[in-house]
Order: sequence, then structure tokens, then C-alpha cells
Amino acid sequence: MAMNLEGQETIGASIDKVWAALNDPDVLRECIPGCESLEKSSDTEMAATVSLKIGPIKARFAGAVTLINLNPPHSYTIQGEGKGGIAGFAKGGADVVLAETGPDETLLSYTVNADVGGKIAQLGSRLIASTSKKLAGEFFAKFNEIVSSR
Repeated sequence: MAMNLEGQETIGASIDKVWAALNDPDVLRECIPGCESLEKSSDTEMAATVSLKIGPIKARFAGAVTLINLNPPHSYTIQGEGKGGIAGFAKGGADVVLAETGPDETLLSYTVNADVGGKIAQLGSRLIASTSKKLAGEFFAKFNEIVSSR
């Protein structure tokens, strides 16, 4: 079951600072809702453990985060895939585009796609869509807060 959503954040930092933060596992770990661990295995690959509650189901996903289509400092795609045991699987990604709107201001635009299967998928598309939207919103709002304050 797949879905897409879009959003934007205006970040009070230069495009280079925003780009560096998007590639920093410590920043990403802080921003990913429910992230327990995020370890870099190469410049573009990380291993992650994330705990999430989706409706009545609480699941712990172990998986990988990969950065692809890198076009520094303007855009990239962040992809994640996790297996949550009997709860099922979740995979998704975000195309992230940066545009400099001032010396210390960057517009971050994102398009998120998510796909879930297994027990979680049985919860219904409305709940999954609203949860995905909430998680994406939390990720980018937290990212904005961290990067703008530095």
C-alpha cells in the first residue's frame, strides 16, 4: 500500500549548512521519529533501528537508510527500508530539494513516498496516510529546529 505527500520548510541557515546536516547521521538520528540507533556504514549507507506505534500496533523496525541521487548541495533522495517482524515491513523515501532564498535562508522541499505491508497494511490507508504525514512533518520540523538554531 503506497502513498505520497509533499511539504516545505524554510530553514534559517545557508544551503551548505543545510546540506551538511542532511548528510550527518547524528542530525538524522535526532530527527527520525522513534529512532533508537543510526550507524553510518559508508558515506551513503546507514543501519537504523526505529520503534513506532501505528494505531494499535507497536513495531520495532531494523533496516537500512541509503542516500542516492546526490547532487550537492541541491538535492538527494533518502531511502529507508525496515522489517518489523510479524508487524510487517515499511519502506519509503523522500526526494529533498534545497533552494537558497537568502544568505542565511534555505527553502527545503520534500516529496515523501511510503509503502507498508504485512499486519500494518491491514490498519487501513487512512490511518497509514495520516501517520506517514505526521512522521514526515515531525522529521522536517525537528530538522528545521536543529539546523536553524546552530
